[in-house]
Amino acid sequence: MGDTNGQLVAGGNGQGNRLDQLNLPTDVLIDKERDILIIGDRDNRRVVQWSRRSGTTQGEILIDNIKCWGLAMDNQRYLYISDTDKHEVRRYQIGDNNGTLVAGGSNGQGARLNQLNTPNYIFVDQQHTVYVSDWNNHRVMKWNKGAKEGIVVAGGQGQGNALTQLSHPNGLFVDTLGTIYVADWSNSRVMRWPKGAKQGTVILGGNGKGEGANQFNRPCGLSFDRHGNLYVVDYWNHRVQRFSIE
Repeated sequence: MGDTNGQLVAGGNGQGNRLDQLNLPTDVLIDKERDILIIGDRDNRRVVQWSRRSGTTQGEILIDNIKCWGLAMDNQRYLYISDTDKHEVRRYQIGDNNGTLVAGGSNGQGARLNQLNTPNYIFVDQQHTVYVSDWNNHRVMKWNKGAKEGIVVAGGQGQGNALTQLSHPNGLFVDTLGTIYVADWSNSRVMRWPKGAKQGTVILGGNGKGEGANQFNRPCGLSFDRHGNLYVVDYWNHRVQRFSIE
């Protein structure tokens, strides 16, 4: 890599709702086929796209009237967006502003298996299964394609710091074996839940909130590179850390 300074690619003109501005963006993904960035512009209640070509000075609205948080794209280039106002996840074809409900939503806000309560980060696997961090229910839900309700795959035992519990789960990654990696925000730890497990293991953090190399202060986003290194966005420490995961 070698870069120590970032290059501005979207926004950067102050907080606002002009097409050259963003307002508390929460997530970003790259549509490689169209060479664009897709950005969840949360407090502008919209999803925008910005060309990756140099010289781009503003974005364009892709979907509006949505309190978006998490973004994902499947292998058929459908876009998935979590909506924290409507407590749902929808799937969109590019150019479609309505989408198809794939998790939560129609049954209102709540803790039943057919409900979500402030869904934030999402992950979509090769079978188009949707995994959702169900923030205020302190659980991770798995919604199979076409399902009318989800399955609790991590947490769901109330808010807490036991190995069976989560506290405001955030960033998600699911590997090909169905193992779930989740940023456990309020517990300042990252947990791993094998497929079908009733409890997880703490693989990073869990040493109290702090600035130490083995600590986090509100971890949120997670991402793996092709070498198996895990990158963790450490929110209140204003840093991203890389870890080698066995």
